[in-house]
Amino acid sequence: MSDFPSVPNSTAGGTAPSESTVQITHVTYALFALGLLTGGLIAVAGLIVAYIKRDDAAGTYLASHYGWLIRTFWWSLLWGALICVFVVLTIGIGLLVAWIPAGILWIWHAYRVIKGWLRLADKREVN
Repeated sequence: MSDFPSVPNSTAGGTAPSESTVQITHVTYALFALGLLTGGLIAVAGLIVAYIKRDDAAGTYLASHYGWLIRTFWWSLLWGALICVFVVLTIGIGLLVAWIPAGILWIWHAYRVIKGWLRLADKREVN
């Protein structure tokens, strides 16, 4: 017996997504993960893919993944911008402590990418 509850049909609306949509979702997660290493630049490509493909995923468990990725990007951008504003307002002195919230933001973003990608591998919704 598994420790995880079984999810009937593993889809939100009872519709199974196409294999190409599942593969594109994996690529989108990979772009977000690479964004962690490039300061977010590659994550912009992932955001564009997420916006383009979310209609194709409507009615499937993948729809939650695209919403998850889109929210991850925008929240990361907001908090990253606030960290930058803090550094500017403190005339650079904030750089001494800005690495702490920046590190927390990086860990939060990584957590969301990993959690979502693992749920995708299990063909489950992410929430």
